[in-house]
Amino acid sequence: MIAAPASGSGKTTVSRGLMAVYTRKGYKVQPFKCGPDYIDTKFHTAVCHRPSVNLDTFMATPEHVCDIFRQYSADADLCIVEAMMGLFDGYDRDKGSSAEIARVLDLPIVLVVDARSSAYSMAALLYGFINFNRNIRIAGVIFNKTGSKRHCDMLQQVCDDLKIECYGFISKNDNLAQSSRYLGLDFSETANIDAVASELENSIQWQKLLEL
Repeated sequence: MIAAPASGSGKTTVSRGLMAVYTRKGYKVQPFKCGPDYIDTKFHTAVCHRPSVNLDTFMATPEHVCDIFRQYSADADLCIVEAMMGLFDGYDRDKGSSAEIARVLDLPIVLVVDARSSAYSMAALLYGFINFNRNIRIAGVIFNKTGSKRHCDMLQQVCDDLKIECYGFISKNDNLAQSSRYLGLDFSETANIDAVASELENSIQWQKLLEL
């Protein structure tokens, strides 16, 4: 699962980019989207050439969500689940949240974190997410919108101290961002998926993510 502490952190960019990277390398990638969002799924389907499926524990039982996941992932090489909102944001506290779906499906979570204007303070943020709910597993982090090499080195220290895997750093680049409109993505300003995939292939340890 590609999740984030809050909306706007870059999880959609990372999710779509990774889907493109793996698909173009010959993997069968099955995409999923947490919640009832029907716009993100259209982008997923276009990239993976497979229907993206919603996973929603508000409108469906956990058992049904498990059945859907098993059915659509049966012949896939890997699955990428794009979370919604902040990881623990649900309709009633964390009920119906991406964290609940990760728990139900026993999915490892990679957090995409907006690292602008922050360095070692990230340790407190990540420590909270890692330890808030021991029934889910946060496997690592991807730092988005990073600055200089020194900035990345300081963020790496955070991961070293917390003993959590860092899967990469994405430099601040407005050309890679996908703008939002209402509750979904804005089709009128579609980020170039080739540019996104190339950036992620060079900046994220996509091979290591396959071990999850």
